[in-house]
Amino acid sequence: MVEIPPAVEIKNLVKDFKTSFRREPLRAVNGVSLRIMPGEVYGLIGPNGSGKSTTMKALLGLVAPTSGHCAIFGRDSLKVDSRNDVGFLPENPYFYKHLSGGETLRFYGKLCGLGGRMLNDRVNELLALVDLSSARDRRVGGYSKGMLQRIGLAQALIQEPRLVILDEPTAGVDPVGSRQIRDLIMTLRERGITVFLCSHLLEQVQEVCDHIGIIFQGKMIREGRLEDLIAIEDQTEIVLRDASPELISKITALVEATPGAAVVRSGKPRTTLERLFLREISEEQR
Repeated sequence: MVEIPPAVEIKNLVKDFKTSFRREPLRAVNGVSLRIMPGEVYGLIGPNGSGKSTTMKALLGLVAPTSGHCAIFGRDSLKVDSRNDVGFLPENPYFYKHLSGGETLRFYGKLCGLGGRMLNDRVNELLALVDLSSARDRRVGGYSKGMLQRIGLAQALIQEPRLVILDEPTAGVDPVGSRQIRDLIMTLRERGITVFLCSHLLEQVQEVCDHIGIIFQGKMIREGRLEDLIAIEDQTEIVLRDASPELISKITALVEATPGAAVVRSGKPRTTLERLFLREISEEQR
């Protein structure tokens, strides 16, 4: 039986940067290791300056590791051919402002060797996927931040990659645009595309990721399945609909009569401010 290689494998990654202000090099990444299997959505989270972007740049071969090893689908990430199956969206993508959205995708498609009807079909498909078909002839210089991130995600998908790497994909985007980008990430997962993203917006990562890595001061301090990491091991949650006060009293009395058990809290479950905002906007639009 042939073993399937991980989509991403980083082993003991260390990256030092020389600075003019200190004799000792600055260690941005210190012994980070992680594995991402094909089809997973992996979120690397941490505060600004924790080493997230440096880890991604090392994986993409944009910076050479001081020590350690990075591989993409079993191939050394320092080799150019390892990036044939990779799409990348940086935190602040730059596009030629005088080009339209459709022209931008055609430009990147030609760089990837596409042409003719195949390129036209791919551009149309991606504009529809990121909901920019109506803005295909508008100059990118007039796009909003959310539209720029979506056209950036479209260009990252132009060559049909198996792995998509996203650096702060929702940074500076309003809640509606942020929701659209997260929906796109979930669509990629449904298509079997591996997604590796980094962010400091924890609630957004929680909605889309299967696995999480927490990086702080260059070190991986926690890593694993999202459900395992956020579970409170000694608590069990029961959500009831239309429960009468009498039923709640009976359940509370039963719990209190059980040795070692206790009701931690009760009341109506709460949504998030973001979900409330999106719901109210959606209802207004309808």
